[in-house]
Amino acid sequence: MTGAQDKGADDDRYLISAWCAQNLVRAQFPRWGDLRVSEVADQGWDNRTFRLGRTMLLRFPTADRYVPQVGKEHRWLPFWAKHLDVDIPLPLEKGAPGNDYPWPWSVYRWVPGTSANHPAGQTSVSLAENAAAFLHALQRIPAESAPLAGAENFFRGGPVNHYDRETRECLSRLRTVLDVVPAVRIWEQALSAPYGGPPVWVHGDLTPANLLVRAGKLVGVIDFGQCAVGDPACDLTMAWTFFQGPAQAAFLAAAPADEAMWCRARGWALWKGLVQIRDAQTGSQSHMAAMATIFRLVEDKKTPGSCG
Repeated sequence: MTGAQDKGADDDRYLISAWCAQNLVRAQFPRWGDLRVSEVADQGWDNRTFRLGRTMLLRFPTADRYVPQVGKEHRWLPFWAKHLDVDIPLPLEKGAPGNDYPWPWSVYRWVPGTSANHPAGQTSVSLAENAAAFLHALQRIPAESAPLAGAENFFRGGPVNHYDRETRECLSRLRTVLDVVPAVRIWEQALSAPYGGPPVWVHGDLTPANLLVRAGKLVGVIDFGQCAVGDPACDLTMAWTFFQGPAQAAFLAAAPADEAMWCRARGWALWKGLVQIRDAQTGSQSHMAAMATIFRLVEDKKTPGSCG
């Protein structure tokens, strides 16, 4: 395909180039044809992202399995915007395949802010409280006719036991570097606490990279491609993957969760960390961060759902 960029041998994604994206904009939306297309520094996995001028954003799915996110975001983001107090991307146009790019793509309004990946975010109690408030608001949004968690969003919001086999396989691989007994206990307690509440909206990928901050406060949330309705426990993993110290305590106190939900959230965090360890290069920043998450979960005996 014209415009693809080099990838690893095990990466089947199509990474569209800025040049190809620029040509698509000029062909399909000529009113924006003179605006500069520039690559966003921190790229996600499911979509290739570019700035369009100063006020817009382009997002291109990188594989066929991510294409359903396009229609879902165009359908639901304008609806959510009426119910949330933080900025979210608003779709402006839906692009069509062209110039050898095979899938629909999107033009969004740019959401200003700095990624919470900035080190200062980890010590911000206000950010933790704001994130919890966002989850309260998200879960109150009416969910009639909403898409249920399932294969299309990789089961974010579905039962955590969908990843039982994968989790146990990852734990087996770590037996030489980690005491897996407490980790197995965390996982089994997550499995024994099924969700019995009504399906509510979940973001599905609530990570620091998708939280935008100014002055330590949450001002925007992006990347809703994994959203669905179901069990919101998967949205709580930042309690161990990101927040620490007073910020963690603030998030635990303010988030909409009971003891059983925290147990499932710990299971989601464990699964996520194990998969990152499996897939990341040993010694890389991603690998070390995932290891830190696992040790934090195993050593944590005081927070809700601690299973200890």
